[in-house]
Amino acid sequence: MEIEDLTPPEERVWRAFSTGADVDFREVTGEDAANGDGWGPERTVRASVLRALLLDGPQEDGEIASLRLAGARVTGMLDLQYATIDHPVRLRHCHFDAAPRFYACRLRELNLSESALPGLTAQAVRVDGVLRMTRARFRGPVRLGGAQLAGSLYMESADISGPDAQEPVLQLNQAAIGNDLWAPGLRAEGEVRLTGASVAGSVNLNEARLACPGRPALDAETLTVQGDALMRQARVRGWIGLRGARIGGRLDLSYADLENPGGAALRASSCTVGELWLRRATPMRGTLNLRRTTMEALFLEPEAVPEEVLLSDLVYTTLTPHEPAERRLPMLERDGDGYVPHAYEQLTASYLRIGDDHAARLVQLAKQRRHRGTLPWYGRLWGHVQDATVGYGFRPLRACGWLLSLLAAGSLAYALHHPRPLKAAEAPHFNPVFYTLDLLLPVISFGQEGAFAPDGWYQTLSYALVIAGWVLATTVFAGVTRTVSRQ
Repeated sequence: MEIEDLTPPEERVWRAFSTGADVDFREVTGEDAANGDGWGPERTVRASVLRALLLDGPQEDGEIASLRLAGARVTGMLDLQYATIDHPVRLRHCHFDAAPRFYACRLRELNLSESALPGLTAQAVRVDGVLRMTRARFRGPVRLGGAQLAGSLYMESADISGPDAQEPVLQLNQAAIGNDLWAPGLRAEGEVRLTGASVAGSVNLNEARLACPGRPALDAETLTVQGDALMRQARVRGWIGLRGARIGGRLDLSYADLENPGGAALRASSCTVGELWLRRATPMRGTLNLRRTTMEALFLEPEAVPEEVLLSDLVYTTLTPHEPAERRLPMLERDGDGYVPHAYEQLTASYLRIGDDHAARLVQLAKQRRHRGTLPWYGRLWGHVQDATVGYGFRPLRACGWLLSLLAAGSLAYALHHPRPLKAAEAPHFNPVFYTLDLLLPVISFGQEGAFAPDGWYQTLSYALVIAGWVLATTVFAGVTRTVSRQ
């Protein structure tokens, strides 16, 4: 391209390129690039001129050539697919009439911060430095699938929407980011796709606003994050999909507001997470799915638990904050899979790990009661008897109370009506208390039971006392030693 073919603003950009000087067409600070379609020819630059500069622009010895342009209206398509650009590209506060194309391009650095674009096509792009799109506004999809970034991706307060509701507005599937994905305050009207992406640092989506009602607002299946994944104070309309994700640090959803009525709000099944934080969060309007997920620490406040959860095969080492069992148990009762014994065992283990035996017993008692509802009628009937009498063995003092009550009732009955002796000459003196103890206690003998033989109703009473004694004494023994199965 000959310099004689350039307009005055283009000539200014051309001459500045060889030394890497800044060219700023902005008239006032804080201009909105979204209004750039009204900018006149005095600040209009053709995309073909920028392409020619980047591919074969003038250079000066001892200088580092780079494109540093701000406040320009770029007309036409900036097409650099498959190109190798050895110069930093900084197109800040610019208005693009057409979506740039960087497909399979290799760049040193790309900065599109504060610019307004109808979209971006940059699948398989390779950036040796960082890619900046801070506060950029896109009115079409941002395609970065398969991108390889040696540094970070910056998208603070970026605003993305697209006309096609079926196409993700931000595509980072299979992308490899060498440092952080830094996008606090991101706003996306449509799906954000991170499936199969790899982030060597952390993912920051704090205060993000993601809206894709009824569909995946954030699809991050098999995402790998070496650091933290932060979504504090995020607001999501649609569901978050993290199935199979691997997050080395913390998945933080503190103060978040997740809404997907009639479906899952958070699908984090088959994940491996260092810590999951659901702290001070608004209760999800939708299901919390943590099936088959493994984590070291689960920070879950009871108030943040939605109406339905899926906890089958969830494994966690610690559960915080420490709450009474009465506040944790409703979460297990909301499991959409019904009775899940593993969930009760996990909660029991978390209480035992911190030495709260009382809470652990309450969880086990709740487990037996929940299991009772799955049994046939005769099993449920026997379960009610076990619950009412001895609390399934987890309340041995209740069994002691029953034993004392039966002892008092039997002693009174046999005191009023002495059973006849089998051998009057050899029978010991009758004692109603020790006779009743002989009936109730299956091992200890005071010599009363074998010497006397009640009849009629009192004989029936003796049979009942013998049976009750075996059941209750065994239960007391099991509760004290904790060596007998509590099934």
